[in-house]
Amino acid sequence: MFQSASRVLGSGRPLSFAAGALLVIALWGVQTGQALAQAAAQDVPVALVAPRPVGQGVELDGSLQAVRQSTLSAQASGRIASLSVKAGDRVRAGQVLATIDDRMTQAGVSQAQAQVAQADAQLVNARANYERTRDLVAQGFVSKSALDTAQAQYKAAQAGASGAVAGQTQSQVAQGHTRLTAPYDGWVLSTHAEAGDLAMPGTPVLTVYAPQPIRAVVHVPASRQTLVAKALAVEVKLPDGRWVAPMTRTSLPAADPVSQTVEWRLDLAAADAAGLVPGQQVQVRFVASQAQRLTVPAQAVFRRGELTAVYVAREGEATPGAGAFVLRAVRLGASHGTAGHEVLSGLSGNERVALDPVRAGLNGARVGATVQP
Repeated sequence: MFQSASRVLGSGRPLSFAAGALLVIALWGVQTGQALAQAAAQDVPVALVAPRPVGQGVELDGSLQAVRQSTLSAQASGRIASLSVKAGDRVRAGQVLATIDDRMTQAGVSQAQAQVAQADAQLVNARANYERTRDLVAQGFVSKSALDTAQAQYKAAQAGASGAVAGQTQSQVAQGHTRLTAPYDGWVLSTHAEAGDLAMPGTPVLTVYAPQPIRAVVHVPASRQTLVAKALAVEVKLPDGRWVAPMTRTSLPAADPVSQTVEWRLDLAAADAAGLVPGQQVQVRFVASQAQRLTVPAQAVFRRGELTAVYVAREGEATPGAGAFVLRAVRLGASHGTAGHEVLSGLSGNERVALDPVRAGLNGARVGATVQP
């Protein structure tokens, strides 16, 4: 290294001592970097490619769905006076989300209250008249027929008071129909109207959902329903790549007449569904049986664009630290979770693949110990 620097210094162009020192440091840095790279690339662990038992069945695309999702509709006619939330807002149970012009229903409430007050006054008067007539009959001042008349008026006043209270309740219910409230704690998924729009009974105004619980929904072709119904296990691949088992699975008792599919609902555990939102895509696998398949660990797969390959240890170099790797293209099938990817072509049994393809591709990489994937 220092001889190379001397030849440069003696090439006919005089260099300063500082420039020569910088050149020496640069050459030393290059050689040190190469040595460190070679050291980092050594002893790459490998895994043995061999047939393993994997689940065989049907794998379909599905989506996540909130178990509690409600579309709130208007129950009274009128203009939407206010819409206090928008898509993405968090709401609490009982919170007022939208109001409809309630001047007519408010007038009905006021009228019902006046009728209740009038009926109460008539009831008080009828009760007093009945009690007074009863006393007079006991003293012999009036006839028995007068008591019967007073008693009938008293009962009519009681019925009138009960009817007024019922009318007040009815008007209050109608008044409540002008308020759209959240049925539970959750989030606003979407709004279907704006303030000022005309609302009619049954017109959707907004949709809310509860973040928990969440379920996966998949539509199984009717031709595969029998196979799926006999599945030994069901697995759901979440958007983050995890395979989880649902808590319960439910199949609707009828097929869609147009798509000829049967809907399956798979409820997820709260811990598995944390952070998930409705509408995300998932994969659902119905495992019907076990079969031996050649698999390769997921961490051994090297992907660059359309290339899918693995680094295979060269034959005859089984001793750790005495071999090298060669890049080989492979064609992979379905993923079987912790069992790895199924190998369709490119590999045979008893070959060893690098578990760190990045280090295996560096100069000086050597075959390390064989580990269990």
